[in-house]
Amino acid sequence: MARPLSRRSLLQAATLAAAVPALSRTVTGRAAAVPAAAALAAAAAPSAWTVRPFGLEEVALGRGVFADKRQLMLDHARGYDVNRLLQVFRANAGLATGGAVAPGGWEGLDGEANGNLRGHYTGHFLTMLAQAYRSTQEKVFADRIGTMVGALTEVRAALRRDPAALSVAGRFGTAVENVRGSYQYVELPAAVLGGAPAVTLSVWVKPTHDAGWTRVFDFGDDTNRYLYLAARNQAGVPRFAVTTSGAGGEQGLNGTATLPLNQWSHLAVTLAGGTGTLYVNGTAVARNTAMTLTPSALGTLRNNWLGRSNYSADPVFAGAFEEFNVFSRALTAAEITELQSRPAADASTGKGDLASYAFDETAGGTFADASGRGLTATLRRTWGGPSHPGFLAAYPETQFIDLESRTTSDYTKVWAPYYTAHKILRGLLDACTATDDDRALDLASGMCDWMYSRLSKLPESTLQRMWGIFSSGEFGGIVEAICDLHTITGKAEHLALAKLFDLDRLIDACAANTDILDGLHANQHIPIFTGYVRLYDETGEERYLTSAKHFWDMVVPHRMYGIGGTSTQEFWKARDVIAGTIGATTAETCCAYNMLKLSRTLFFHEQDPKYMDYYERALYNQVLGSKQDKPDAEKPLVTYFIGLTPGHVRDYTPKQGTTCCEGTGMESATKYQDSVYFTRSDGSALYVNLYSPSTLTWAEKGVTVTQTTRFPQEQGSTLAFGGGPASFTLRLRVPSWATAGFRVTVNGRAVSGTPKPGSYFDVSRTWRAGDTVRIAMPFRTRVEKALDDPSLQTLFHGPVNLVARDAATEWLKVGLYGNAGLSGDLAHSLTPVPGKPLHFTLDGREWAPFSEGTEDPTHAYFRRFEPKAVFGGEDSGVANPARADGTTLLDEIWAGAPFRSKGALVARVRSTVDAWVTAGMLSRADGDQVVRTAAGASYRP
Repeated sequence: MARPLSRRSLLQAATLAAAVPALSRTVTGRAAAVPAAAALAAAAAPSAWTVRPFGLEEVALGRGVFADKRQLMLDHARGYDVNRLLQVFRANAGLATGGAVAPGGWEGLDGEANGNLRGHYTGHFLTMLAQAYRSTQEKVFADRIGTMVGALTEVRAALRRDPAALSVAGRFGTAVENVRGSYQYVELPAAVLGGAPAVTLSVWVKPTHDAGWTRVFDFGDDTNRYLYLAARNQAGVPRFAVTTSGAGGEQGLNGTATLPLNQWSHLAVTLAGGTGTLYVNGTAVARNTAMTLTPSALGTLRNNWLGRSNYSADPVFAGAFEEFNVFSRALTAAEITELQSRPAADASTGKGDLASYAFDETAGGTFADASGRGLTATLRRTWGGPSHPGFLAAYPETQFIDLESRTTSDYTKVWAPYYTAHKILRGLLDACTATDDDRALDLASGMCDWMYSRLSKLPESTLQRMWGIFSSGEFGGIVEAICDLHTITGKAEHLALAKLFDLDRLIDACAANTDILDGLHANQHIPIFTGYVRLYDETGEERYLTSAKHFWDMVVPHRMYGIGGTSTQEFWKARDVIAGTIGATTAETCCAYNMLKLSRTLFFHEQDPKYMDYYERALYNQVLGSKQDKPDAEKPLVTYFIGLTPGHVRDYTPKQGTTCCEGTGMESATKYQDSVYFTRSDGSALYVNLYSPSTLTWAEKGVTVTQTTRFPQEQGSTLAFGGGPASFTLRLRVPSWATAGFRVTVNGRAVSGTPKPGSYFDVSRTWRAGDTVRIAMPFRTRVEKALDDPSLQTLFHGPVNLVARDAATEWLKVGLYGNAGLSGDLAHSLTPVPGKPLHFTLDGREWAPFSEGTEDPTHAYFRRFEPKAVFGGEDSGVANPARADGTTLLDEIWAGAPFRSKGALVARVRSTVDAWVTAGMLSRADGDQVVRTAAGASYRP
């Protein structure tokens, strides 16, 4: 009997990453493919898909540029300490972080916008590990996934409980630590100060962070009546203050030196008889004889806190507490000195008579008072706790709460919390897909239960407002991930949750083919549509699919650069404005990643070759070029923006690090093979979408297909079949740029038919072991013009975007027509560089593939400069006139290429010249000279 589908098999089939075979566990802990499961998983693919992808484990990369780039990322995945990623999650839950240092940048509290996006990078890293494991079956990746999923399970369990003491070594015994990022503090009963007319407050502290205005203690009602001791004031030194009239009425004491980090320091304050004294490590560092306010003047206070301020904007104290004592008298200097060397219980002072906390508890969330007054203290979170047991994040739930009432964007307050939730959710789903870890699925399902509990209570108008807010309301590809989860759980609430992310204004406009993209943040919106396509799969509602198709057409080609990228300064401008948007911050790398996902998802429904033409363009140029060609254990070395300005040098360590683009870059580099091959859902056809060295194991058909090629260095590819026999149609993509021919042979015999650029060429037969298919597709060199300025152009050799390596910061002026062949191929103007495939020289400059991840200054666009009408190297001496839109005489002539013969070219020259003479843009004499030159020149094919 066939093995039933596991959760993992279902998830693999559901997820757009692939419809893949299930894996079984062997006694070694490694995963082994279950051959029969691939066919079973295929049956679970969405019924709306007319083609489906293969799993990463079914397609093995061969040697070449993709394998080389992937190896760099795999080494990074092996070497990076995942405990650093888990640090912010553990801290948020109040758990020990084991001394791990958060990655920093966007993934740390000190990063951009206060680290409000932290947690997102951990999700990306999980996805990278999952893809790496599926591709290589290396146990190290599965082990790392297990470590992360186990830790996140512990984090969620801790968040579900009241906070518990984190016991650490203290000055005398044990102490309690508040980890930075835990947002924890100690709440004391209201009677702690006892209304005393004189008081001493004594405490040992070990600060671990240098944030200003963190409170060692703060007793008050609000920001008018309080008494506090801050570890650091604006000058970086301790400050004690008491007031009944706000900050302006503070009576204070300031220290003289900064408290050292990660060291124990003793602080004490005495108040009595109008005099206040501040002691640091037994030394009186400040005295104020005009301090008339004491606890008796403050009365009973509502907020009595260790580690938290009555000013909500002040950070929570990060560090450890030990021996907090409150005495109803002013201790002498000698008594303060005595407390430096022994606990209060062993000193002449004895324990504090108003309150005394040793903080020697090793469990639980309460702290005993040894004063005899029974004032038990309690560990609290500033934000209370999760609203639902499924909550999982690296920061409090407060950003989600704030978003619900927010009307404007402010990423220092709320930075895309549902975007971050998506990255975590996606990472967990991918982890489950790769390792069959039920804990990951449980965490993912719990997150969606929690989100549904929040969002389902909100009015529709609130949701529409939220999702329309720039940045704060961004939710990434969360709809896609929720739909994938729903395929597994079948929970109606999960499908309902996915629909709660409908942004009706966007869906309706795009469904009506009304272009409203001008001014929108690009990467905020691209992944939305991949999710909407998945919603179409789950619901059958046509508006989701229709809007996504129209949206894609609004981006390609109308807002696309030659390399396949889109956006400028992260935003879209008006339709068809390309030259007018080029700058140092064009082509955000995340946009290319998400456009690839959308393109392949649309292809699952409609096999329009334009989607795979775009996929090749963006993958072979921007995505490959976004990864630097060198190893690094600390950073993935991926671009954020790719500037297309003259002389731009790519930045592979963008911003402060751990950015969204580095996250998607890690993912891209571990799934290069995900769209090389697709199959018809009924198994009747195999699509070869990309020409990339790889081996497909098609278990359903019992065949293997090994593609051997050095493409794009090689202008063709070879497919060798193993196994079989199996009958199906081989569908070979004919790239839109393949205008010089596309020839196919099977076992050495030419296949009849006329392949058309921008289509698929079919070969139907029963395939047997030993069958060999050879594809030849000669490259031509061509230019693509900016839609709004035809004189600004970018150069291609086949699928390869070529960039000039030159430090100049002005547009280079480049001429190409002088040696053009009858085919219109501009390659004759380029000279190949010996020993460097796909490198050329032109006018003394080197041109190289955009895909090479170097730090050379490059020119992806240039100014076309053809001042004279030159044919076959012969200069007519006549200026090359131009129309108002920048189109030149030579442009119009060569637009007729390819030419069957020299005579056909000359005829084109003559007819074009006549039209320009008639239009008054060229004199008859000059026109005749142009025709004579063209007729007298010699041309290459």
